Amino acid sequence: MTDTEPEQGPHPLLDAFLATARWFGGKGRRFTVTDVRRAATLTGPPAITVELLTVSYPDAADSPGATELYQLPLVHYPEPQPRLEHALVGSWDDGELGEVHTYDAIHDRDAMAVYLRSFAEADDTATTDDGLAFHRLPGHELDLEARSTPFSGEQSNSSVAFGEDSLLKIFRKVTPGSNPDIEIHRALTESGSEHVAALYGWLDLEEMELAMLQQFLRTASDGWGLALASVRNLFNEGDLHADEVGGDFAAESHRLGAAVAEVHQVLRTHFPTGSLDAAAAADGMRARLDAAVADVPQLASHAAPARTLFDSLAELHGHEQGPGTSLVCQRIHGDLHLGQTLRTSLGWKLVDFEGEPAKPLAERTLPDSPWRDVAGMLRSFDYAAKSVERDLPHDPETTAQLQYRGNEWVTRNREAFLAGYAEQRGAPWSSEEQRLVAAYVADKAVYEVVYEAHNRPDWIDIPLAALARLAEEEEA
Repeated sequence: MTDTEPEQGPHPLLDAFLATARWFGGKGRRFTVTDVRRAATLTGPPAITVELLTVSYPDAADSPGATELYQLPLVHYPEPQPRLEHALVGSWDDGELGEVHTYDAIHDRDAMAVYLRSFAEADDTATTDDGLAFHRLPGHELDLEARSTPFSGEQSNSSVAFGEDSLLKIFRKVTPGSNPDIEIHRALTESGSEHVAALYGWLDLEEMELAMLQQFLRTASDGWGLALASVRNLFNEGDLHADEVGGDFAAESHRLGAAVAEVHQVLRTHFPTGSLDAAAAADGMRARLDAAVADVPQLASHAAPARTLFDSLAELHGHEQGPGTSLVCQRIHGDLHLGQTLRTSLGWKLVDFEGEPAKPLAERTLPDSPWRDVAGMLRSFDYAAKSVERDLPHDPETTAQLQYRGNEWVTRNREAFLAGYAEQRGAPWSSEEQRLVAAYVADKAVYEVVYEAHNRPDWIDIPLAALARLAEEEEA
C-alpha cells in the first residue's frame, strides 16, 4: 500500500471514492472512512441524501488518530445511470432506500435542480425533520429553469453553476461553527459592496454550514490569468519598459488596491476588531522563521534580512502612531492573492473568504492584521512575474535582462496597488505601516519557502529570491 491509498476500512467503496476525489484534502496520507452518518434527506425525486463522513488518519505524524469530517451529497437511483458513470460512488443495499446505484449528486442535473428549488422555496422558519435548513436573502429571483454545470479543476470545495444566474458552492470539509465565507459574503452583500458576488442564500445543518448560493459573475476574468497575460506581453516587447507596453497592468492593480481597501473598511464596521500587539506578532514571525529554517536548511542563508524586519516590527509596540497608521486587527480575507480575484465589467471582485485552509476554523474567524491581506497580494505580483519568466527559454546572457524587466513589472504593480489602497481609505502610507507591510511580506515569503520545499521544490527559488531582495532593499 502506498501513502496515497486508503487503509482497508469498514466502508471500502467510500474509501476508494475519496482517494480519487479532487476536493479531498487527505491525499498523500493513509486514511480510512470510519463512520458515515446520514445527516439529511432532501425531498426529490430523485432520492438525495447528505452524508457526513468521518475520515481517520491512523498514523498521522502530528496527531495520530486525527479525524476530519467531509460532506458527501449523494443521489440514488434504482437503475444504473450511464450519464453519471464518471460520478459513481458505488452500488449497494442502502437499507432505507433498497438496492441503489449511488452517485456524487453535484454531477446530476436533476439532483441540483432539487437544491435550487429548495433555495427558491426557502423559509427561515422551516427546516426538514433532519434539521436541514435553506436560507435566502431577499432581492434576487432565482432562475429555476437554469441547467446546472459542475466546475472542474482542483479545489477544496465543489461549485456548480446554474446557467449564468447563480453559483452553488458545496463545502466538502465541514466544521461546526459559522463558515467565514458565508459570514463575510453576507456582511458585504447586505452593506451593498460591489466587490463581491452577492450572496443569495446558504444551507446549514445543526451547527454546521454546508453550502452557499451566490451571484454568478458572467463577465468575470481571473485576476491571476490577467496578470500573467500582462507579464507575457511585457516579455514579448524586448525593448519597452513596463509602463510602455499595451498590456500594462498598473491601472488594474490600482483599482484592485482600492477594492481591497473598501472591503477592509466594510469588514471593520461589521465584525469585532482588536489591537495588534506588534511585539507578539513579531515573536510569531520569528518563531515561524526558526521552524522554517529547521525544516528547510537552505533558508538559513536568506534569513537575516527577514529577522531584521521582524525585529523592526517588535519596536512598533507602544510606538506613537502617525497619520493613517493602523494597528487595528479586524476580519480579513486571510488568503488573498491574485487567484482569489475576478475582474468583471463592473470592477474587481474578491472571492473565497474561507481564510488560510491550513488554519483551524476558530483561528480563521479571529481578527487579524489587514496587512496580511496586503502582503499576500504583493507576493502574488512577484509570483506572476516569476512564473512567466520560468517558462521562457533563455540563456545566461538574457537571464539578467528578464529578471530586471520582471522585477520592474512587479515594482510598478505593487506601487500601483498600494497607491489605490491608500487613496481609497483617504490616508497615505506612514513609515510605521510600511514597516508593518514589509514584515508581513517577509513572513509570507518564509511560508512560501516551506510550501514550495514540500510541494514544488523547483519553485523554491521564487520566495528565496524575494528574501534575498530584502537585503538589497535594506542596503539601498
